[in-house]
Order: sequence, then C-alpha cells, then structure tokens
Amino acid sequence: MATRRPPESESTERNAPSVETAFQAAPPEMVAEILDGELHLSPRPARPHANAASNLSILIGGPFKLGKGGPGGWVIIYEPELHLGPRPDKLAPDFAGWKRERLPLAVGGDDAPAHYDLAPDWVCEILSERTRLRDKGPKMRIYAREGVRHVWHIDPLARTLDIFRLHEGHWLLVHSFAGEERVRAEPFEAVELELATVWSE
Repeated sequence: MATRRPPESESTERNAPSVETAFQAAPPEMVAEILDGELHLSPRPARPHANAASNLSILIGGPFKLGKGGPGGWVIIYEPELHLGPRPDKLAPDFAGWKRERLPLAVGGDDAPAHYDLAPDWVCEILSERTRLRDKGPKMRIYAREGVRHVWHIDPLARTLDIFRLHEGHWLLVHSFAGEERVRAEPFEAVELELATVWSE
C-alpha cells in the first residue's frame, strides 16, 4: 500500500510530517519504507523469500563478512534501515553491504542510530509480487542517485539472479543467471556461488 504525500510537501526537500508520523507508527508485522516522499507498507516476506534470504546470508556472509572460506573485507547487514538523500528516503533492502574500510564501526555504541545514512556498495532485493515494481522502479532510481555500485535482484519463484552495475549514473544488466548454475557474481566473484543452494529448503 502507498500513502500519497500531501500536495503542500511537493516543493520541499523533506518528507511531510504526516508521512514521517505514519512511518514511525507502522505496525511491527509490516515493512515500512518512504520512497520519494511516499509511505509504502508491505507484509513480512513469504516463505520462499525468507528461505532464499536465509540461505544467501550463509553463502555470502561466511566468506565475505566473516572471512571463512573467502577474503572477508565486507560489512553485510540483513534488512538494514537506510536513510538516503535529503528527504531522506527510507529504504529497507533485504541485504546491504559496505566495504569494511567505508564502514569500520558497523555496530557502534549504545547511542548509535538504528539506521545507516551511508549508501552501501551493494544491495540485494529479493523480489515478490508485492514488492517487484517498487524494487525495480523507485528503489533502483534512489540507489543510482546515491551511487550504490551493485544491485542484485533475486526471484526465488523463478529461481533467477540478475546482477546490475552502476555505470555513469545508469544501471547495466551485467549478468542474468537461473536455475542451478554455479556462478561468480560481482562484487563477490572471488567465491563461486551455487544457485541451487539459494533455493534449497
């Protein structure tokens, strides 16, 4: 569902107070985002989505976050809240990753905010029928505007992985993989990824 921002907020660079209030009041069983000044509420992921996310967390997190079986050097967060741009846009990707030198204090202390306002180097969105248009439309435009270098789109029902790279402000579809292929997918090409494991139950 999307709540349209009121007309009086069109000329400002900040989200309307009513939209911010609704964002803060979103029920915990919903995922809340503000994109281009509009509030979007989505239900929590269905089982295929949650399963693929859990598997991907193990496959990517071990070698690239923890350095187990891979080079390490990344901070990878599941479902972070990102505040990007002057409004700000408030996004909740399925995964976001930063090169560790860009985000050395990923957790911070007790007074650290719950959100991240530094654009990640990599984002992964797991597509569903409820979120597909949003993930492919406004969120991609925001990620490009903020200089995110790599975006993955995973479709757990179609069993596909699309890899996008930012080039001169526009997205290039670098690779499309499907089924049970074994792939090296940038920016994590140092380790081979078995797609069959992403879909496995």
